[in-house]
Order: sequence, then C-alpha cells, then structure tokens
Amino acid sequence: MGATGLLVAVPADVREFENYQWHASPSTYLSAIREVAGAVPVIVPALVDESDLDVLFERIDGVLVTGSASNVHPALYGVEPSASHEPFDRERDRLSLTMIRRALQTGVPLLAICRGHQELNVALGGSLATEIQDGEGRMDHRAPEHPEQAGRFALRHPVRPEEGGRLAALVGEEPFAVNSLHRQGIDRLADGLAVEARAEDGTVEAVSVPSARGFALGVQWHPEYWAATDGPSRAIFEAFAAACRERRDTRTAG
Repeated sequence: MGATGLLVAVPADVREFENYQWHASPSTYLSAIREVAGAVPVIVPALVDESDLDVLFERIDGVLVTGSASNVHPALYGVEPSASHEPFDRERDRLSLTMIRRALQTGVPLLAICRGHQELNVALGGSLATEIQDGEGRMDHRAPEHPEQAGRFALRHPVRPEEGGRLAALVGEEPFAVNSLHRQGIDRLADGLAVEARAEDGTVEAVSVPSARGFALGVQWHPEYWAATDGPSRAIFEAFAAACRERRDTRTAG
C-alpha cells in the first residue's frame, strides 16, 4: 500500500555503534506502518524537548511505540534496579513515556507494541515484573533460539481476547496465535488501562485506554512482523490506520 498523506511518529531507540550515537528504529515496524497502514513513519530522535513535541503533535496523525532490546528503567515504577532488569535506555524512556502521555491527552491514535505496551502501563502508573518465565505457572515467553528472524517471530501460543472488548471488536473473540519475545510483562495494571487479552498463563497480552480520546491499544506480541500476512496482525494495523485517517481529516478540516 502506498502512502496516503498520513504521518506516524515513532520514538527512537538510542544505540552506540561505529563510534556514533544513533537514534534509530527497527525496520519491521517502519515497513508495517508504510506498507500496511499506508503511512509515512517519522522517527523521532530522543533529542527533542517539550516545545519540539508541541510542533510535532500538530502535524502527526498517529504514534507507534515499538519494541526494543532495552527495558523500562524500574525506577520509573518504584522498583530497585537489578541486573535482571537490564539493559536500559533512559533517553528512550523519557521520550516514549512523554509521547504516550501526550498522545492520550491530545487524542492522537496510539499503538504500543512489546516494550511500548509495557511503557504504556508505566506511563499510567502501573508496574512491570521481570523474568516472568520463572514465576509459578508461567510459560516461557522469551524468544526461541533460531538462526532466522522468521523462526524467532513465529506464531507460538494463543491469546484470548476479552469478551466484548475493543481488541475483540477488531479480531473476534476466539483465541488466536501470537509470537512471543519478552521476559518482562505487566505486573500491577495501571488504573487507566483495561485488559483486552491474556495468555493461557494469565499474562496480560493486550490493553486499551477506555478514557482515551482516540484509538489507544497496547499489545505484548509483535503484530508488525506478520502484518502483511496474518489476519489478526493486519486487522490491528488497519484499525490503527483508520484511526489515523480520521485524525488527519479532523486535523486538516480546521
């Protein structure tokens, strides 16, 4: 699908390599935004401040918060940091949490994936648990060892949408398969969130923000990887795109 004038902001990760500091985002998310949602992805560097975001949010039609190898710093949800919480990206924390809150305040559509799903919970006052595979009755949600990305991102376990929920309205109420590449998850659910799906072991796999002025969905899995071919993954991105188009039409009408 070609671009249709939509702009979707993506907060950058900060990485150090080749003797430079890079502000970057994985291409799978950018490709899903471009090819499935029909929008132009705009990577937002962690250098921006509040005044920069004022300008940005006047022009964008959506925010997509990506997954990452780094984790939200536990100090942001009242937990003492340890080696099991690492690695960190404090600049990403600052940018993402600010953009999430700004999107919810302004009604800009928000899709939060993996780390983004966890950031959404923290941004609204919730907490995270680390190494969840070690908990009693928990399955192993970590990425499988596989030489190819398609194997690492293979659809592995079912999640069950909440009956009558916002996710169920997009994908139906029957369980469907998702991929799983995380070792942290939601612990204390933020007061402003509603659970939209759980894994068989009770892990919160999707959330929404009932009070949000616009589309606001978080998912723990990675729909971006299979957005072009998997039905539920595509449905999520198409719903996000529809909300972005509505936002654009409202924004440009004025």
